[in-house]
Amino acid sequence: MDERLENIDAVFLDLDGTIYLGDRLIDGALDFLQRCDDRGVKRYFLSNNSSRSVTQYLKKLHGFGIPAQSEDVLLSTHDLLSWLGREGVTETWLIGTEGMREMLEQQGISTRSENPQYVVLGYDTEVDYEKLSKASIFMHAEVPLVASHPDMVCPSPDGGLPDVGAYLALLKVTTGVDPVHISGKPNAGMILHKIEALGLDPARCAMVGDRLYTDIAMASRAGCVGVLVLSGEATMADVAELPEGAEQQPAVIVESVDKLLR
Repeated sequence: MDERLENIDAVFLDLDGTIYLGDRLIDGALDFLQRCDDRGVKRYFLSNNSSRSVTQYLKKLHGFGIPAQSEDVLLSTHDLLSWLGREGVTETWLIGTEGMREMLEQQGISTRSENPQYVVLGYDTEVDYEKLSKASIFMHAEVPLVASHPDMVCPSPDGGLPDVGAYLALLKVTTGVDPVHISGKPNAGMILHKIEALGLDPARCAMVGDRLYTDIAMASRAGCVGVLVLSGEATMADVAELPEGAEQQPAVIVESVDKLLR
């Protein structure tokens, strides 16, 4: 497999660091998406970033001139909601944004419970001390912790920003507690449920992203083609440090999506 991605029926695209970086569209991204459409390659957008709702993501994509519908966007929050539903959870204390709170409460899950079944941690760009301190108190009282995804940093044009992994480290130091479950990439279910619903062969699907330990690891676990773009977090030096046979090893490496499907 090379950057032409021949015999690929669908591409699953990470967003921040892959299609855009902060508020800047990656050069050539629109042309790449048009090539997908011209060749009949289905395209879907994935993000571990749980700070926004689907509606907010669609607004951002549309602002870049990218046509997308709600079913085209797959978030770690969706994966987390599936897990909470299977566990029968209705009462939580959320460290998360208003967008994430909206998605949980639309599913009948309380996010400010005084008797939570779980503390839920998302990428909270609106975090305040009350959220953290109450979560700590609950965790000291043996309320378990779940997280939307494991990303340590969120890429930005000015450098990496603290993401859920950084918050997990803070809570670990404060309480000594690890999460009982982490949703999102690299869990294969994040992508496989959509592939199965579409009736596609995972081997004919590509996961395109800028992180080795989430995007590419998930591609390996799901049996998809892992395509690493160097427009976000990972570098060639990171690839060179991978042990032989690592699940984070990409099948294809390109500077950006601009090089794909040509």
